[in-house]
Amino acid sequence: MPLSKIKAIAFDADDTLWVNETLFRNAEKEFCELMRDYLPEEKCNQLLFEVEMQNLPLYGYGIKPFTLSLIEAAIRFSDGKIHMSAISELIRRGKEMLEAPVELLGGIEDTLAQLTKRYKLVMATKGDLLDQERKLIKSGLEPYFHHIEIVSDKTEKQYQKLVNHLDISNEEFLMVGNSVKSDILPVLNIGAHAFHIPFHTTWAHEVVQEPVTHGNYRQLSAATDMLELL
Repeated sequence: MPLSKIKAIAFDADDTLWVNETLFRNAEKEFCELMRDYLPEEKCNQLLFEVEMQNLPLYGYGIKPFTLSLIEAAIRFSDGKIHMSAISELIRRGKEMLEAPVELLGGIEDTLAQLTKRYKLVMATKGDLLDQERKLIKSGLEPYFHHIEIVSDKTEKQYQKLVNHLDISNEEFLMVGNSVKSDILPVLNIGAHAFHIPFHTTWAHEVVQEPVTHGNYRQLSAATDMLELL
């Protein structure tokens, strides 16, 4: 379907508007260094991911659930022998992640500034409400968005609900994001458009191995590429 029909463009937040995944990868590395007396780094990363997946249905996405998983993993991996000072360090690290400066991805603000003149822009992301709202304010990007949508998870149902709220048809909606699993496939499945802008690192939970082949799909190298297409 032609891009000329697009009326609203939704942007994912983490690793599409600003850097996020790098914070988690650095924290995981520090955690496994902390646990080096109990298990090797590769095993640590594997088991930590398993703990996160077990907790995901209960805690959801974000830094706070991640911090709780780190604490649980530290207790479990050490058979309860981990010192309280290490637990305090994990709590401190989680707070540090929450307070980290927001680093915008290259060209994103210029892209939003141009697109907001012609389209209704939406920030559509998942995760912790308070944290995502805080990052949006810190980013300085809030004025470019007509609507903010923060959900516990991104599903076809959630995207359809957003399209209905915007009072447009599915083919008039475009989603832009770095995750094929969360930002691309559910959107294509409801007949809307999707632009994939890969980030240099992706959480294992969001990785999709199969290539995407769909008439409404495009992979871009940077957000600024959108200005040539729209």
